[in-house]
Amino acid sequence: MSKPKKMTLSRKHNLTGWAFLAPGALLILVMSFIPMIRALLLSFQTGVGANMKPCGILNYTRMFQDKVFLQSVKNTFFYLIIQVPIMLIFALILASILNNKDLKFKGLFRTMIFLPCATSLVAYAIIFRSLFANNGLINLLFVKLGILDQPYAFLTNTFSARIVIIIALLWRWTGYNMVFYLSGLQNIEYSIYEAAKIDGASAVQTFFRITVPLLKPTILLTAIMSTNGTLQLFDESVNLTNGGPANTSITMSHYIYDMSFKYVPNFGYSAAMSFFILILVAILAFLQMKVGDKRD
Repeated sequence: MSKPKKMTLSRKHNLTGWAFLAPGALLILVMSFIPMIRALLLSFQTGVGANMKPCGILNYTRMFQDKVFLQSVKNTFFYLIIQVPIMLIFALILASILNNKDLKFKGLFRTMIFLPCATSLVAYAIIFRSLFANNGLINLLFVKLGILDQPYAFLTNTFSARIVIIIALLWRWTGYNMVFYLSGLQNIEYSIYEAAKIDGASAVQTFFRITVPLLKPTILLTAIMSTNGTLQLFDESVNLTNGGPANTSITMSHYIYDMSFKYVPNFGYSAAMSFFILILVAILAFLQMKVGDKRD
């Protein structure tokens, strides 16, 4: 009678790995992929509750006729185009400064810059709303310093409301991206900078010819993450400006929330807008990968 073949060590390792992965993969399937598929099916339906019925691509064509949604797209891209480049440049400059081995109190400075990331999204948005209110600290300082004759309504003016959101985003997320750049910089041999200094390279030349090229993969990563996050911007629009004035600062995610829970529920239309955001995220990430990743 032949003996059963023993399991090889390689096969045991593979099975062990799958055993550890299985619970997490199952959770991702149940909590992420199945809801995504159901949302996709929902995007081709209209109605409420038991009255849901198929509507084809009506929800998708409706988006391009919805003035509020188109306004939310414009607002979101306004934040994306202005805030993301400024944030990443600031983060990179701060990381380069704080990577200097001769700088004292580096740990303190790094902690102070990263600390805003530890604050609640809702809490910091409410704080910024208080700061820029008509009787807030910013107006008080500007009037005391003579910059303004009377308090300025930052949150009820279209342009200033958008700028306040951008300032809040810069305060909240610059330190987050700085940590990624610091991690990348610490993997670069310091001898490269010393050699450049001996060769007479200035700080600006070192930054653009050594730091930026060697951090290119990290810069690409942060650009993709920041783009993804900005396209899904929600808390600042809801808690800081409430989308005002007259929806001129509302974001796509904020409008989707309103269509789902604030107005008469329209989950099919909301699902269609959500997939529109997903497509935008995928396209922009693909373009950034193509433009930024030049590896052979």
